[in-house]
Amino acid sequence: MSITTDQLRARAADTFWLRRAAVTLPLLMIAPAFWNGYPLLQWDTGGYLARWYESYLVPSRSTVFGLYLHYGEGFGFWTNVAVQSLATLWLLQLSLRVLGLMQTFRFVAISLLLILSTALPWLASMLLTDIFAGLSILSLFLLIVGASRTSALEKISLFVFTAFAAATHSATLGVLLGLCVAGWMTRPFLGRRLPVAGLVQASLTIVAGGLMLISANYALSGKLAWTPGGYGVAFGRMMQDGIVARYLGDHCPRERYKLCPYRNELPASADEFLWGKSMFNTLGRFEDMNEEMGYIVVQSLKDYPAWQAGAALRAMGQQLLHVATGEGTNGWIPHTRGIIERYIPSQAAPMRAARQQHWGVNFDYVNWLHIPVALASMLALVALLAHALANRRLDDLTLLAATVTLALLGNAFICGVISGPHDRYGARMAWLATFVVLTAIARRFGDDRRQTGPQPRRERKSSTPVL
Repeated sequence: MSITTDQLRARAADTFWLRRAAVTLPLLMIAPAFWNGYPLLQWDTGGYLARWYESYLVPSRSTVFGLYLHYGEGFGFWTNVAVQSLATLWLLQLSLRVLGLMQTFRFVAISLLLILSTALPWLASMLLTDIFAGLSILSLFLLIVGASRTSALEKISLFVFTAFAAATHSATLGVLLGLCVAGWMTRPFLGRRLPVAGLVQASLTIVAGGLMLISANYALSGKLAWTPGGYGVAFGRMMQDGIVARYLGDHCPRERYKLCPYRNELPASADEFLWGKSMFNTLGRFEDMNEEMGYIVVQSLKDYPAWQAGAALRAMGQQLLHVATGEGTNGWIPHTRGIIERYIPSQAAPMRAARQQHWGVNFDYVNWLHIPVALASMLALVALLAHALANRRLDDLTLLAATVTLALLGNAFICGVISGPHDRYGARMAWLATFVVLTAIARRFGDDRRQTGPQPRRERKSSTPVL
């Protein structure tokens, strides 16, 4: 095979644009942080930051993620958002490469469209676990499906990244665990499409993530325990659906609960009960109420199974529609501000100077685009998957579409049923649907849309020596 001058020029141009993209895209991926003047903060950020300093466990605040943030304090947390940006672009390009669709122009185009039309750059610019929820779906998929098309170093990196992501949030770990279970269940039907070695590696990331979390909890608190708070969050969702009030009404005449005197005064929302100025504070919060809340959760599941099932399905459906960007990221973050001012005073001045602290971050205009794009992408993802299955096309892109669809459903079930529907939980996953749809469009209209594997390797086997 001879190489023409035009081919050499094309390769040189491709290399040139790849270098430009390598410099520009990571900066664009965290453009919201640059515009804000500081990495974006969220109501929950302070709870993670405080874990290093307070040395005790609190509900739903991973010590692993707290340590990750702690090691970025000396650099104003810019190293954290830089890591998040680079990890995002690495997984996007690696996904395209494993799918046999990696081209510089295609990678840049898809990345720019995701930056412009989804929550992805806002997630990458934020000091929160949400960016790892979506990225871990890609890394798990690549561990399973891309085993034969990734190097040993890439496999190790994917394993460590997935385990870390699983340790940052229990909901993320739950979704990843569900995907692994689904993989093992469908392997008898898919055979070599789901390699056993890949499934084993993916499953071990869940174990590694769990051990990572327990070890970090022990190192910081001296307790060999899981992150607390599961029952309390589920209790809040059941209270919001009216189940707790019904249970207390049925049982308080006979049984003594701390909540009985307040059964007619319960707040309308779980957020108001758990995080507002409610009787929950008066009764001792999680430390004094966790046992009672856990008991009511379990007993109400037994007493009202049909009601619970209906409420769970409604919550899951509502969660799928809650996809707006920016929930909890505004100027009202007193706890996070207080944690930074108390424990990291060197960061107090730049934090206060950011646009966010002056209510300069408004997501209304952003969501005019993000919400319809997210909802349309999820519908298109289902259509894409249905079309592929109807035509019995079971290639890697179809497997990715199926993986993302299951991840969206699993995320909606876990977050909607346990915590109640929130836009934050939907936005952190919806961009995956957009990525799959854009990739499918690129393959459909690209010059290599019929390609099923790394074409150059097959060409070299049958070609004549290069002149």
